Amino acid sequence: MEVNVHHAKTHLSKLIAAVENGEEVIIARAGKPAVKLVVVPVESKKSRRHLLGSGIGKLWMADDFDSAETKQQISDLFHETKNFE
Repeated sequence: MEVNVHHAKTHLSKLIAAVENGEEVIIARAGKPAVKLVVVPVESKKSRRHLLGSGIGKLWMADDFDSAETKQQISDLFHETKNFE
């Protein structure tokens, strides 16, 4: 089906449903086809729920991560100079 921009703006939800049901929808401007609505493939749809918390259970931190010894080792690594010649 081909619709004009005004019709598309006022009936967008219905047009989206039509496309999801397999119908082709083309939006025309001044009588000339301008854009085509298409369904986004399921594998490329990502919700924030899947992105946030995706690292839960995958990270590990040592019990002594903030000990004085560990802090000194990190400081030494940052202040250590190496000769790459």
